[in-house]
Amino acid sequence: MRRRQFLQVVSAGALGVFGRHARASPESTRTKPTVIVVGGGFAGSQCALTLRRSDPSIAVVLIDPDARYVTCPMSNSVIVGLRSLESITVPRSGLEHAGVRVIRDRVDGVDVRRRRLRLAGGAVLVYDKLVLAAGIRFLWGRPQGYDEAATRLMPHAWQAGVQTEMLAAQLRRMRDGGVVAISVPAGPMRCPPGPFERASLIANYLKQHKPRSKVLIFDANNQFPRQDSFNEAWRNLYPGMIDWIPVVNDGAVVRVEPAKMTLYTSEHTHRVDVANIIPPQAPAWLAVEAGLASQHGWCPVVPDTFESTLIREVHVIGDACIADPMPKSASAANCEAKQCALAIVAAFRGDPPPEPRFDSVCYSLLAPGRALSIHGRFRRADGAIEKLPDSQAAISRTGDLDAYAAEEAQNAENWYAGIVADSFGTGSGARA
Repeated sequence: MRRRQFLQVVSAGALGVFGRHARASPESTRTKPTVIVVGGGFAGSQCALTLRRSDPSIAVVLIDPDARYVTCPMSNSVIVGLRSLESITVPRSGLEHAGVRVIRDRVDGVDVRRRRLRLAGGAVLVYDKLVLAAGIRFLWGRPQGYDEAATRLMPHAWQAGVQTEMLAAQLRRMRDGGVVAISVPAGPMRCPPGPFERASLIANYLKQHKPRSKVLIFDANNQFPRQDSFNEAWRNLYPGMIDWIPVVNDGAVVRVEPAKMTLYTSEHTHRVDVANIIPPQAPAWLAVEAGLASQHGWCPVVPDTFESTLIREVHVIGDACIADPMPKSASAANCEAKQCALAIVAAFRGDPPPEPRFDSVCYSLLAPGRALSIHGRFRRADGAIEKLPDSQAAISRTGDLDAYAAEEAQNAENWYAGIVADSFGTGSGARA
């Protein structure tokens, strides 16, 4: 969502405009408490469903411009032809069947003081509580030269859909002996293990179809999740095909020239055949313009309700919120959404929120039929979220990778079908 699409309404004149529109459906005529959820990804859809299932007396409205949602989980499989894009595309019919009112539109303005939303189509909606699950935006110009136009030549494929298909097409056209570059940004990002799963699956594709080719990972960080396990898998499955270049070894891409397919680090110039540039990320402009983001760019929340610490009656869930040490992942978004919904239901009833306890899992495919996972368990402690010590036991199984990789691949398939069904009310998940 672009900055110009959003306007935080704070002036008396603007509030007056909202007030005139709102009189068509005054608050006095509403008999049910109303919760509006903005964003229909894993977080927003799960929150809307949990609200309806926990208390059918609550009117739940979900706003998203798209009729269907394309999931980022499993999108790396689409890039290399292991899945179709249709197989990771989910309809919103499950939400509607559950009684959620789904509006296909964009939010054009938020009046957090008077609890009103203005839609791009002109409608004004009144809410009792607002849940923002609008996700991330990309910080264009980082690296220098990487703007929206550049994505047509150097796709990021970090939002599943057209960009996924573009990167897949570039891989198919690439010559044998070519170089695929993946640029990983510094800072908080959606799905931290995702670039390394992508590198693994691309190497698998190249091994079969273009065996003289290489994958270079330019990383603006000095470590990455499950690094030892990924390295072990790469040595066994793709010897000599994947090179990881950390920032300490000049791995941060600082500038690109898309027309020349050239990447620049501080000390070197790299001409490549396919460039997958993943830009740095921040909350969607809606959260920023509504005043929900702090100075460091993300949205602070109360961990047992996910209510904003900056604006009351507004909750932020999913990738945009600060829920460290939980990752920005579909699994984390799903459990955040459930906690947020249950806390809202409790608040309407005058009860305290339930004690939060979160579980998170991220699966990374290494090859067809092979995967690894990262598990975490979290709880609220001293007004924050902390990782439970036994979380480490679940992610330290590096020595027996060959023994459980096949089982983990099946676990990944089962997890994906389950979380899609749970979050979107599909019953059986997306088609494989």
